[in-house]
Amino acid sequence: MDTNKSTARTVGILFIVGTLAGILSAVLMQPILNHADFLGKVSASQNQIVTGAILVLVMGLALSMIPVVMFPIFKKFNEPLAFGAVIFRGALEAGLYIAMIVTWLLMLTVGQEYVNASTVGNSYFQTLGTLLLKAGDQINSVLKIVFSVGALMIYYLYFRSGLIPRWLSLWGLVGALLYLASGFFALFSIELGILLAPLGVQEMVLALWLIVKGFSPTPLTDQRQGDASGKRAGGSG
Repeated sequence: MDTNKSTARTVGILFIVGTLAGILSAVLMQPILNHADFLGKVSASQNQIVTGAILVLVMGLALSMIPVVMFPIFKKFNEPLAFGAVIFRGALEAGLYIAMIVTWLLMLTVGQEYVNASTVGNSYFQTLGTLLLKAGDQINSVLKIVFSVGALMIYYLYFRSGLIPRWLSLWGLVGALLYLASGFFALFSIELGILLAPLGVQEMVLALWLIVKGFSPTPLTDQRQGDASGKRAGGSG
C-alpha cells in the first residue's frame, strides 16, 4: 500500500507541475505569437521564447511520465490499454511537444534574420515565419487529439479499476471527449478553447485527490485475491 500511495502522490505532483508549466508557457508565448508584427516581437524576446520553450519541455516531460508511472498498476486491469496510454500520452505527446519547441526556436532565428534583412528580404522571412507559425498551430491541434485519445484510455482504466471515485473518472472521460472535439475543430481553424476547461479543471481536482487521498485500496486487493483464488482452484483440480 505504501508503494501505491507513493505512486498516487507522484502522479498528482506530475499533473500539477505539467499544468503549471503549460500555463506559464502560454502566458509568456501568446502575446508574442499573437502580435501583429510577431517576427519583430520574436526577435526582441529571445529570453522569453527560450524560457517558454523550457517550460513546454518541463510540461511535456511531466505529463508524458504519468502513464509510465501508472503502467505497472494499469496493466493489471487492461494491459493493451495501459500500453496504448504510454504510447499516446507518453511517447507521441512528448514528441509533439518537442516539435512545437523546434518551431519556436526556428522562428527565433527567422525573426533575427527578418530584423536584419533589407526591405526586399523582409517578405521572404515574413513568409517563412508565417509558415512556422502555422506549423506550430497544426502541431498544437494534433497534440490536442493525441492527448485526448491517451486521456480517454487513462480515464477508462481509472473507471474500470475503481482506483479513483467513478464520478471523477466519468468527469475525465467527458472532459477528454470535449478536448478531442476541440482538437478536430482547431484543424479547421475553429478555436473553441472553452472545450478545454472541463478536463483542465478535472485534472487539477484529480491531482489534489491523489496527493491527499491516494488510490482506493479495494480494487488492487480484490485483484490479488482473485488471482490467488484462481491459483488455488487450479491447484485443487
